[in-house]
Amino acid sequence: MKILLTTLNSKYVHSNLALKYLYTVMAGEKSQVEVREFTINNDPGYIFTELVRANYDMVCFSCYIWNIEQIKVLARDFREACPSVKILVGGPEVSFCGPEFMKENPWADYAICGEGEYSFYRLCQVLESIDKRFDTVPGLIYRQDGKIYVNGLVEPMDFNLIPFPYSVLDCEKDRVVYYESSRGCPFRCSYCLSAADTSVRFLNMDRVKSELGYFLYKKPPQVKLIDRTFNARPERAYEIFRYLIAGDNGVTNFHFEICADLLDDRTLNLLAEARKGLFQMEIGIQSTNPATLAAVGRKDNVYPVLYNTERLIKLGNIHVHVDLIAGLPYESYEIFARSFDKVYSLGADMLQLGFLKVLAGTPIYNQIEAHGIKYRSHAPYEVISTDYISAEELVRLKMIENMVDIYYNRGGFEDTIDFLIGSCGKGPFGFYEMLADYYYEKGYQNRDRKKEDQYRILLEFSGTLPGGVREKTRELLEGDMKRNTNPEIFNRFLRKGWELTR
Repeated sequence: MKILLTTLNSKYVHSNLALKYLYTVMAGEKSQVEVREFTINNDPGYIFTELVRANYDMVCFSCYIWNIEQIKVLARDFREACPSVKILVGGPEVSFCGPEFMKENPWADYAICGEGEYSFYRLCQVLESIDKRFDTVPGLIYRQDGKIYVNGLVEPMDFNLIPFPYSVLDCEKDRVVYYESSRGCPFRCSYCLSAADTSVRFLNMDRVKSELGYFLYKKPPQVKLIDRTFNARPERAYEIFRYLIAGDNGVTNFHFEICADLLDDRTLNLLAEARKGLFQMEIGIQSTNPATLAAVGRKDNVYPVLYNTERLIKLGNIHVHVDLIAGLPYESYEIFARSFDKVYSLGADMLQLGFLKVLAGTPIYNQIEAHGIKYRSHAPYEVISTDYISAEELVRLKMIENMVDIYYNRGGFEDTIDFLIGSCGKGPFGFYEMLADYYYEKGYQNRDRKKEDQYRILLEFSGTLPGGVREKTRELLEGDMKRNTNPEIFNRFLRKGWELTR
């Protein structure tokens, strides 16, 4: 059999670890298995042509909220073009609604629900056999004689039995390398798919060090650990941080998702020794409202999280990314604004203002009536409104998210933004709210703009603020731009002037 493992990543630099695991468990088997990754930005006709011309016996799609709608269209067309080729789907967009997915998408022959390594291996064995006993494949949903059959889920494997994916696949230099040292999460955040299973399985420490050592040897630009809470065992996290600091190759950056309130003095003192750029930490704060945190299954005392996050940021050598989620229970527009101001004041390198995704299989999916949650019917199933926040208010937060992304997350406006926040007298949220209103009223959101135009827009906006701050704003913008661009670009900008070309 000739089998393709494929997906549509959200960007070229991303890669799919799940496909690599499936490929690795088939190494040495008689089926010919290939991995090929596309992106949601590729031309659909190009992907369709590549699938059809390769003469596969089975094509397997890894499905997520960012690609499922495009995969549905692609797979439906592929079925028409190649009716004899089997189509298998798997991933989070299938695992929690498999039977319904199969009913709604007749082009799919098989779906694997849950952890896929053993189920995929067993399915390939059955397809190569004479008797085709699909009922022996755990986690499989399949069609037979016009009916849909659902097998029981596979018991989670000993994680240490699953091979290291990069033992048989290249460590790509032009993409983020994804790796996991544990599976599962000990917490039950109601909006997260990890809440379905709070058990955690860890790779043994010798294996983790060996595999991280391989990355230190190969020197990819970034290794992103996808452990849901990397420091769920603080002592284990400490040992891995210590190993990476000692073996630092001077090139590779390691990204972790951590729980800030689990950081202790010993770990923070160790992290202070790391090379600047060695580590990147992502911290999901989500809200600072106690009632909201309790409603979604998190600790309602957010202050240890804020305190430790601020201490981590102040080390100055670690890129810190913090998250907020709009649309959670009991959080109104005004309460969200207070959460924003508290988190913004920490001074993280990046603040992601996200929006609740109502995913099948999460606890909050079963609480939509209790909180009056309305959400989009298609992926990514984003919140439209709740009993606590209106659709209009959430759209306004979308506008603010855009401003935070342009003027904070992308960098280059640091001194100017700090000055304007102080000048407007309304705090960080109030400033970005005013900026968003101005930006959208002028219609600047209607097309992509060069960064130099964003400097001009900010200067133009400053003229609407009280106190005559425009000239000081121009001075600070020139300083910000000079520090963040090369001299040739900066001088060309000054020659062209501050007038915005509409």
